[in-house]
Amino acid sequence: MTTTTAARAEASLLDALLPEGRPVPRDVAVGLLRRELGSKQAKVQRGFERYEFQGLDAARQLGRHMDGMLMAIRAYAEAMVPPERGAPDDFALVATGGYGRGVLAPHSDIDLLFLTEREPGKRGRRLIEFMLYLLWDLGLKVGHATRSIKDCLREGKKDTTVLTALVDARFLSGNAPLFAAFRKSFEKQRVDDGLAPFLAAKRAERATRHARYGESPFLVEPNIKDGRGGLRDLQTLYWLARYAFGVRRMDELAGAESPGGGLLTDGEVRGINRTWDFLWTLRFHLHYVTGRAEERLTFDLQPVIAARMSYTRHGAQDGAERLMKHLFLTSREVVRLSRVLEPAIERAALGPPATRKGGDDGLAALGLAFADGKLVAAPPDRDFSREPVLMLRIVKAARDRNLEIHPLAIRALIRHSRQADRLRGEPEASTLFLDLLTGKDASKWLRLLNEAGFLSRYIPEWARIVGLMQFDTYHVFTVDEHTIEAIGVLQQIERGELDKIAPVATELMTQLQSRRALYVAALLHDIAKGRGGDHSELGARLAQEICPRLGMSAEETETVSWLVLHHLLVSQTAFKRDIEDPKTILDIADQVQSPERLRLLLVLTVADMRAVGPRVWNAWKATLLREVYWRVSEVLAGGMTVPERDVRVARAKEAAASLLTHFKPEELEHFMALGYPGYWLSFDSETHARHAAIIRQAEADKAPLTVRTRVMHDRAVTEVTVYCSDHPGLFSRISGALAVAGATIVDARIHTLTNGMALDTFWVQDSAGGAFEAPHRLARLSVLIEQALSGRLRLAAEIRKVRREPARLAAVTVPPRVVVDNFASNTHTVIEVNGRDRPGLLHDVTAAISEQGLQIASAHITTYGVRAVDVFYVKDVFGLKVENERKLGPLRAALLEALTPPPAPGGGSPPAHREAAGPA
Repeated sequence: MTTTTAARAEASLLDALLPEGRPVPRDVAVGLLRRELGSKQAKVQRGFERYEFQGLDAARQLGRHMDGMLMAIRAYAEAMVPPERGAPDDFALVATGGYGRGVLAPHSDIDLLFLTEREPGKRGRRLIEFMLYLLWDLGLKVGHATRSIKDCLREGKKDTTVLTALVDARFLSGNAPLFAAFRKSFEKQRVDDGLAPFLAAKRAERATRHARYGESPFLVEPNIKDGRGGLRDLQTLYWLARYAFGVRRMDELAGAESPGGGLLTDGEVRGINRTWDFLWTLRFHLHYVTGRAEERLTFDLQPVIAARMSYTRHGAQDGAERLMKHLFLTSREVVRLSRVLEPAIERAALGPPATRKGGDDGLAALGLAFADGKLVAAPPDRDFSREPVLMLRIVKAARDRNLEIHPLAIRALIRHSRQADRLRGEPEASTLFLDLLTGKDASKWLRLLNEAGFLSRYIPEWARIVGLMQFDTYHVFTVDEHTIEAIGVLQQIERGELDKIAPVATELMTQLQSRRALYVAALLHDIAKGRGGDHSELGARLAQEICPRLGMSAEETETVSWLVLHHLLVSQTAFKRDIEDPKTILDIADQVQSPERLRLLLVLTVADMRAVGPRVWNAWKATLLREVYWRVSEVLAGGMTVPERDVRVARAKEAAASLLTHFKPEELEHFMALGYPGYWLSFDSETHARHAAIIRQAEADKAPLTVRTRVMHDRAVTEVTVYCSDHPGLFSRISGALAVAGATIVDARIHTLTNGMALDTFWVQDSAGGAFEAPHRLARLSVLIEQALSGRLRLAAEIRKVRREPARLAAVTVPPRVVVDNFASNTHTVIEVNGRDRPGLLHDVTAAISEQGLQIASAHITTYGVRAVDVFYVKDVFGLKVENERKLGPLRAALLEALTPPPAPGGGSPPAHREAAGPA
């Protein structure tokens, strides 16, 4: 829409508001303005959604439409508020903030400044109020201030938000000489104050914003406006350039004659424009889809907007994943630009810092030098293009000497990163890269190399995972960012910073013989994601190609490949298998074979899990991982074997008896006869002793039901023990009661004793992944279990009342899957069910198992975001495995039906109760 067209539109609106110069009644004016506003907004939306123009152009059109509206409203207000005697009470109507730059999103606020010479008089106040109330009646969100020039300058000095808004101030109508005076005064203050205070304030503001909305540009549900690498970061660069040099467009910084001497190349300007346009287009879609000023691209919106922007499936990636990859690569460009342009603006505006005195022969030998006290390639004949190994040398020198890399050198690193492909297989480059990977602050320097684009060129397989997200609610970061996080966690473990939460991994780190292989395995463990198929198997093959290029020996290459292949082995065993079953431990020991490999796997597993996201790791998972490690370590040391089962049972009984000295001989003999071998091998002696006390008290009281709870802070779980008469469906009813109570089951052991009583143990957490410990909640939990077992609690109805999951998660689909394994255990059939998590899922699934006439011996409950992976060890009524296909077919069908979520009351998505857990 041209300025001439806007003027005609304004004139037409004015004619309607002021026919023959006389104002129409206010209610008529509101109707006319509403129709005009709706018409213009709808016109822009139609053109945008028909791909006639992109986001930035649409934002400018909305800005021009709003200009016309405000000028017409100003004229109408002047006609409606009668003049008073004396001097005219005039003001300048000024657009500030984003609107001051002439751009508006569909649901953005409109920031206005009513600029006055002095405190406005009675008519001036009435004019301003009239305009504001009219704008509010139109449903517009208006940020406004009424200030004199002195007020503006004073408030700008006190508040950076006000100062930033004034940087963008743009005259709309009214007292033009007053606005010109303001601009002159503001420019003088800007020059007098200099860039330094404004720069410091914007950096602090940005740090606060990133802390709130995400330090990484690679979060899988990013805030495209306020997150790192978003629109606000680009706007910050614009504000700095505008404040430092008075420019109004970024392209004014290109060219040798530009302010600062050419801070941007023409190519970088084009890149900025592409980035602006893409982010504005994405923002417009977000606002139109949600009908509000939504800036967060959540899971439920990603497929919708991907379709609107014509992203479709390509290979293994669906449209939403391709959209997000484009967004992440765009965000990386913003981060790159911030690294380069902001220091360049600072240097040009404030002047260079003091140059370091003296030479450095060591740096000169590397082809490096100082400029402004920071590292650069030695001028004039050493540069990254002709000598790409300098890119690694400068990063290593910065790390070793605790120096900064000059912004010009970072810019050169970005510009010449494509030259890194010449370094593949080059011995010096391999040595330098592995030193950076395994040395101090590895994640910091790898992140720099990744953001610069170096890693994608040096390791071409890496390019496939840059900006690659997985459309689930489990992984918080993109694959490349998760990998770099994992390497950072490895270094935390090595420095002893995680000794309290991962003591075994911390201790094992000091014993490793294959440290370098561990770090390379961490770098490559997810390298094959996004290719389709098993990423562990594909990654192991890729590792065999990559490691020799990095200068690793054949033995190291084999170790890295093996670690990538099996990097999920320990976690899958800990969370999905019964580690009390000897075969589970023997199977993993058979795969590992070496104590060194077991140590490597445990440390890699801890790093992988902690790098997935902040809520994945907890004390319960740490306990399970440690148990797996110690049990497999015992086997590798020549300990446990299957024939020792009877011996281990005998030892368990002896240990329990040593703690039950206060029992009478006949009481002790009675308790020892109650448990089958599986019971004695499932608990330690202290737990056996507690069970003995519970059973003795229940028999003395003739209690039909006993529920005991014990908070275990060291494991971040609460142990719930239920002793009652056994009957089919018992597990299902208890798990349903726990769901109603708001408890999440993370593990369970189900035992029927020789007296026909059930002794069932559940380990539960609250929704935040901590111990379920509030006294009133524990009391309610016990009551609900009693009501569920007595039939007084309508489980199905109560479960439906449990809170629903957020709507943004509804777009994440989890196909139901049932796997029956008769090889994982010598004594039980192992059933693994995968499905969308929800309150009562465990109740429904275990009810289906019971209805098929099967007995559950143990349950292992794991969630990955909204995906539940539950494993059950079962037998038939005769105590045998279920191997007949005539029984397995109906069992699978019943379980698939149980996994299908019921329709939520009133529509909408089904609820969920578990939190993210499990390995990457």
